[in-house]
Amino acid sequence: MAEIITAKSAGFCFGVKRAVDTVYEEVEKGGPIYTYGPIIHNEEVVADLERRGVHVITSDDELSGIRGGTIITRSHGISREEDEKLRATGAKCVDATCPFVKRIHRIVEENSAAGEKIVIIGNQDHPEVKGIMGWSHTPVTVIENTEQAREFAKIIENDPSDNKERQNICVVSQTTFNANKFEEIIAILSEKGYNVRCMNTICNATHERQAEAKAIASRADIMIVIGGRSSSNSAKLYEICKRECANTYFIQTWRDLNLSPAGNEQIIGITAGASTPKNIIEEVQNHVRADF
Repeated sequence: MAEIITAKSAGFCFGVKRAVDTVYEEVEKGGPIYTYGPIIHNEEVVADLERRGVHVITSDDELSGIRGGTIITRSHGISREEDEKLRATGAKCVDATCPFVKRIHRIVEENSAAGEKIVIIGNQDHPEVKGIMGWSHTPVTVIENTEQAREFAKIIENDPSDNKERQNICVVSQTTFNANKFEEIIAILSEKGYNVRCMNTICNATHERQAEAKAIASRADIMIVIGGRSSSNSAKLYEICKRECANTYFIQTWRDLNLSPAGNEQIIGITAGASTPKNIIEEVQNHVRADF
């Protein structure tokens, strides 16, 4: 019988649990409840909330039609402009933004106001990054990989209006970004001699989750990563685990399990993204035990 190792850090992080608990608490109070975008990147959780009457706002048209009720800000955070739009509806506004993301908003707002160039290391299409961009007083550069970091360095270096001796750059990171990639990008920016102020805003939970996933995957014959399709941190866990274990699977629920065991597996590893509820992890564990 194979040994099943489940990461202790798997599942809801502090910010996600706080956001989800906030919505369920508001549901108990009654009245129309809305979330501005999906509260977290987990389809199962969002579907359960919808069954309880929570409506997800996905457009400005929907927002403009709201009269009363409660609007809850998603855990990923929103821009200053979006925040103003929500408050303009007259509805009760509840901010469920992760406190670690709110800290990045303050850093970007203050440092951009002081004239520093803002660089966000992360995925430009991710709602957290879009929200962070919206708190800067100046244009923002988003860098996702080393190639983009080198290109940015070239642009700054060749800009006749600036020189590296007086170039002040404030760098922050998406909270769920790959820690190793972050260090690689910072190294490229720093070696050019700019005044780079690096704020490593990857949250501790992400560091721990990624390190533990890597350690388990390095020993596992099969590795399973549980997370939502649009979950950035789950996708990064899969990427990390896949490098350590060729037989790594990315699933949403136990229904997605389609394992092909060879029969000689010694260790099956399981981890899960920050938006994965405990009950889904337990269901996967139970089905894996039945197979092995």
